[in-house]
Amino acid sequence: MSDRARQPAPEGFLWGTAISAHQSEGNNVNSDAWLCENVKPTLYHQPSRDACDSYNRWAEDVTIAADLGFNCHRFGIEWARIEPEPGLFSIAELDRYRRVLEACHARGLKPMVTFNHFTVPRWFAARGGFEVAEGADLFARFAEKATDRLGDLISYASTFNEANIQRLVSQFRRGKGAQDAISAMLAAAAKAAGSERFSSLLFAPVETTEATLVDAHHKATAAMKSGPGDFPVGLTLTMQDIQGVGENHLAEGLLQMLYGPWLEVGKSADFIGVQTYTRVMIDAKGRVPPAKDAEMTAAGYEFYPQSLGGTIRFAHERMGRPIFVTESGIATDDDTRRIAYIDGALAEVRKCLGDGIPVHSFLYWSLLDNFEWTRGYGERFGLVHMDYETFKRTPKPSAHHLGAIARSGKL
Repeated sequence: MSDRARQPAPEGFLWGTAISAHQSEGNNVNSDAWLCENVKPTLYHQPSRDACDSYNRWAEDVTIAADLGFNCHRFGIEWARIEPEPGLFSIAELDRYRRVLEACHARGLKPMVTFNHFTVPRWFAARGGFEVAEGADLFARFAEKATDRLGDLISYASTFNEANIQRLVSQFRRGKGAQDAISAMLAAAAKAAGSERFSSLLFAPVETTEATLVDAHHKATAAMKSGPGDFPVGLTLTMQDIQGVGENHLAEGLLQMLYGPWLEVGKSADFIGVQTYTRVMIDAKGRVPPAKDAEMTAAGYEFYPQSLGGTIRFAHERMGRPIFVTESGIATDDDTRRIAYIDGALAEVRKCLGDGIPVHSFLYWSLLDNFEWTRGYGERFGLVHMDYETFKRTPKPSAHHLGAIARSGKL
């Protein structure tokens, strides 16, 4: 689409990328994920190891984002680094994140901080994680300590990345075989931690954790609101564009399965972070697979950037809060398809704005190719290519493409 045909973005619109601490920093040795990656048996294809070495190279990452023309940088702070043992908070680690925030402001990037992006301290997992009611209070204590040191520099924040993630992943881990594999890995982690149990957020059952997660979200939000700083606190959700097909389709049931109580929780959030990658079609019998000739991404799901429009509209209709696109992207080794995905997703944002829906950002996942959890390093989502041996960062054509759009200020 030519720049002339684009429309000016709303005043204050945020352009940028998202990245998480564990997936990029590397050597997050005090976290539950690190332990699960390195025990046997494990569900992880490979361990995270050094990841992108962003723990040491964060200044380069901030510089790249700013030089590309973005005005927002979404990243996570790692609880396991900040509170490596219960009640022992590292001032040095908090000050390191403070330097990241200062660098963002110095380069014209508004920092959007995720307080939990799936990982928790090893000690927290060993005591039951969010399967124990007290887990909410411990997370809120962490949020209070982090905000006290960092809050005056935070522009936007969220409690949990994809608060409903367990509901999504549970659909892919059905059956005795999958559950046995999870149990075996967690048993090995518990043994390594010298504990009778080990509760890792990505693998814990929805029914034993969700009430505590909801409580933790509310308590952590209150802790962040206590200051210092005065920043919006949002709720980010994994949102698939669920499309009903034919008569008597089961779309509403699938929506309830995916979101549970979080649609109600979202009504009190300062904003909703929409995180969308593809669509799910469902008829009266169940899920409908993509057409045989459908283009598929390297992550194994349908190439369908139009899905972002569907989820923005859904979030607006069901929760009525300001909408921030906090993640949207594609895993591919063909960067021309990444550019096509970005253009398709932005077209949906443009349509939603035209219909009066308050959309305030487009943050691409992710800035860098990085560690993709149990799938390891095989899938590349980044605008910036990572050489995992040398840590050389090389912006792809898609990075310059999105950066040019951001600099133009037009959608």
